[in-house]
Amino acid sequence: MAKILVAGGCGYIGSHTIVDLIENGFEVICADNNSRSNENILLGIEKITGKKVKNYKVDLCIYDDTCAVFQENTDIAGIIHFAAYKAVGESVEKPLLYFENNLNSLINILKCAEEFDVPHFVFSSSCTVYGNPDAIPVTELTPQKPAESPYGATKQMGEQIVEEVVKNSSLNATLLRYFNPVGAHPSIQIGELPIGKPANLVPAITQTAIGKLPVMQVWGNDYPTKDGSCVRDYIHVSDIAHAHTLALNYLIENKNETNCDIFNLGSGNGYTVLEVIKAFENISGVKLNYQLGPRRGGDVVAIYANNQKAKSLLQWQTKYDLNDMMDTAWKWEKKLAGTQNLFNGKTPT
Repeated sequence: MAKILVAGGCGYIGSHTIVDLIENGFEVICADNNSRSNENILLGIEKITGKKVKNYKVDLCIYDDTCAVFQENTDIAGIIHFAAYKAVGESVEKPLLYFENNLNSLINILKCAEEFDVPHFVFSSSCTVYGNPDAIPVTELTPQKPAESPYGATKQMGEQIVEEVVKNSSLNATLLRYFNPVGAHPSIQIGELPIGKPANLVPAITQTAIGKLPVMQVWGNDYPTKDGSCVRDYIHVSDIAHAHTLALNYLIENKNETNCDIFNLGSGNGYTVLEVIKAFENISGVKLNYQLGPRRGGDVVAIYANNQKAKSLLQWQTKYDLNDMMDTAWKWEKKLAGTQNLFNGKTPT
């Protein structure tokens, strides 16, 4: 049973990926300092899988602390690196915070991967690397435009760092460019736990619907789209999680075409913000209190994926549609509202 280190495994996508890895026969350890996550999400993972996952509560920006994880686990066969700050708006306001955290943690993990001869590396990237593309859907060969936010810039730089490292290393890597993961595990034992006011669309929708937020802002209604709101590619988080398992097996089975392959992970469909709101209202039966506001810095107009490469080479298929995404996200929000003890005695807000 191969041991996999999931960096940032208490986070939204990381926790769902841990579940998928365990269900596919991997042993998993986690490294997460919980600065943007809640360690109690591991209890949900245990309920789903029956397995306890050890979390090393370390700051991956500190090399010695990162190295200690590898010294204690010399048999790590692969790394999946999620540990990054991800709020586009916050990155515009605090660019140095994002460059420091997202790049230093990656560099330290890669240094340890080389020192301890870890052969396989999967990097959590983003569709933000494309900037404002000239044409959609984007393929993995779509030329990258300047990033629209410091967060996007850290993902462009992160990809470049990985690509340069593997050129002269025994390390093999895959770069997974996510579009917009949403929803919760079908068991409703784990889901998204935004820290503070949510920066992403779907938790903002569900928190407004349940009354945590008084009103939801739709950022921009004058974009050149069908209804004036931004177009994004939304994909269920469990579909994204399973792609990581497939990407890891792709490397383990030596199916990779180069030592750094790239895959888009999206549904292949573009939905406007207002269309997502309507889908939520239809699924939940709740009329959402939202208002139209100005454009938000860092947002691109429209982007969605051509996902044929992942389908062909990883044999990846999406299982969940937009209604499933809204349904599981709403069930998770309602579960949080009824939970008093799981998250340190209070529901995260």
